[in-house]
Amino acid sequence: MTGRVLITNDDGIGAPGIHALARAAVAHGLDVVVAAPLEEASGTSASMAAVEEDGHVLVRDHPLPDLTGVPAYGVGGSPGFIALIAVHGAFGPPPSVVLSGVNRGANAGRAVLHSGTVGAAFTAAANGCRAMAVSLDVISAGEATAASAGAAMSAAGRVRDAERHWSTAARVALDLLPRLLAAPAESVLNVNAPDVPYERLRGVRRGALATFGQVQMTVAEVGHGYVRTSLEEPGQAAQAGSDVALLAEGYASVTAVRAVSEAGDVNLAGLDEAVVEPGRG
Repeated sequence: MTGRVLITNDDGIGAPGIHALARAAVAHGLDVVVAAPLEEASGTSASMAAVEEDGHVLVRDHPLPDLTGVPAYGVGGSPGFIALIAVHGAFGPPPSVVLSGVNRGANAGRAVLHSGTVGAAFTAAANGCRAMAVSLDVISAGEATAASAGAAMSAAGRVRDAERHWSTAARVALDLLPRLLAAPAESVLNVNAPDVPYERLRGVRRGALATFGQVQMTVAEVGHGYVRTSLEEPGQAAQAGSDVALLAEGYASVTAVRAVSEAGDVNLAGLDEAVVEPGRG
């Protein structure tokens, strides 16, 4: 049984992807509340950034087109911050599921660490929710920016938003919702879909995290008082079966990931056998 569903993103409350995801969730009969940054917050990972005035974080009503009756808010905070305060009842009953997206640009490989979209899902999961990060593969290396960890578009790219297949990623996400609900608590699914009509999707496959994202940041120049970075495509082919490779082949990719967990394969033997007070021994 699905409880309340929070839909958020890192592209901002006005982005088309969050509207598509909210519409798909409402069409599935879910109890939806939408809360997203007032401004774009790409590349913020699980940051707890918020803008306060007199101890108050700005929250504005932001009704979404064609979704009358669905509470929606623009918030002066990062996606991770929004997910955290939602769990504590900031927007009504706490959600049991968080859907984050649909993001402009794929969030694939180990670069998911930097994504605000994935960061919101990780934060929700660390606080007891099941969560899903959802992204649409709409960028090239030339359109990405270092500040957004590669998952953003140029101004020219944004003009094409209306032509994008946001509903494809949204439908894939809702198709996968039963698997998320059946997963252990605090689970996160990271979902990426190619920018094609749903009918042309080759299918949905489980993808391993690639060792790199679709783009990689490098330091292009170090000068007096500044550093200039650039993004480039990896110089090696994506590993077969990875999320990056599946996207290139026309499949939607889903990867089960964990937010924060202990590493059991690091040798810390003996450290729990005796306690030594600082400055002694």
